[in-house]
Amino acid sequence: MNIALRTPLTVDDYLAWARTQSDPPRTELINGQIVPMSPERVAHNRAKGKVYLALTRAIATAGIKGEVFTDGLTVPIDQHTAYEPDALVRCGEPLPPDQMKVTDPVIIVEVKSPSTAHMDTSAKLIGYFKLPSVCHYLFVDPDARTVIHHKRTADGTVAADTLTSGIIRLDPPGLTIEAAELFG
Repeated sequence: MNIALRTPLTVDDYLAWARTQSDPPRTELINGQIVPMSPERVAHNRAKGKVYLALTRAIATAGIKGEVFTDGLTVPIDQHTAYEPDALVRCGEPLPPDQMKVTDPVIIVEVKSPSTAHMDTSAKLIGYFKLPSVCHYLFVDPDARTVIHHKRTADGTVAADTLTSGIIRLDPPGLTIEAAELFG
């Protein structure tokens, strides 16, 4: 029996491949393999838009220098894994316009999708918190109108709260969001 063994791609190989695609498909790199992402439902896309607007308003209100991005940018987790979160916040000077990856996100957001909910609440949750810059991971379920807010504590562990209303404090970097803003 012949089994073709593929050499795992690195994140840099993956991004180089993506640059060669005239119409790059929606993918992530998981353990060195390019994994296609399913097309989105309208509800999922609307929820991402609400998250983006809420985070953008929060940054403006707090007067923090930073950027909010929706999906499309790669977050490298390790040499062979890179995810594409639904939204993220990074602090500091703006990134160069041709950059495809964000190595220092502070806040990561995933909106619940039936096809990825398990991965979002297991492997991705663990992976994102491997990055020293990540302080908050929000898992937004627009159908149940809940947000699970995972946050890095002072001792480096991760704690979680489930909210249906009220204020979500994202400190650092010093943002506050009303949970209802994430659902519209």
